[in-house]
Amino acid sequence: MKTLITSLFGLIALSSISFADDKKDIVATAEAAGNFKTLVAAVKAAGLVDTLKGKGPFTVFAPTDEAFAKLPAGTVEELLKPENKKKLTDILTYHVLAGKVMAADVKTMEAKTVQGSSAAVKVADGKVTIDKANVIKTDIEASNGVIHVIDTVIIPAAK
Repeated sequence: MKTLITSLFGLIALSSISFADDKKDIVATAEAAGNFKTLVAAVKAAGLVDTLKGKGPFTVFAPTDEAFAKLPAGTVEELLKPENKKKLTDILTYHVLAGKVMAADVKTMEAKTVQGSSAAVKVADGKVTIDKANVIKTDIEASNGVIHVIDTVIIPAAK
């Protein structure tokens, strides 16, 4: 009986460990969502997959496919060319903050991006914007950070 109870507690402990770590990393979470195909393709073209699968934590303001579609015709195709990798990397890393910032922690501020520039975050009337993008969904947790969905691609100012 004692062995059975000990085994039972062991199984419960093991099952709770395996369930606690079921979250995917940021890239896998974005891929699974299905509405970030352009973003994932851009991350791959920029060579940022390993970084965004890394330990983090990261906060990613992720533009949807519809957000990328708002860019002028041909922009995405041009950015995905190997000769534009630096520009693409600058744009993508402008969407990323070091650390995990949940929606409840957001306040009006200048947020330093991984790209190096600061983005204007504003909170007003229960809505959040980053630069001119509206945050339309928040707190999609990943094993190495969090994703907040935005409706517009944000572009850093030219240095």
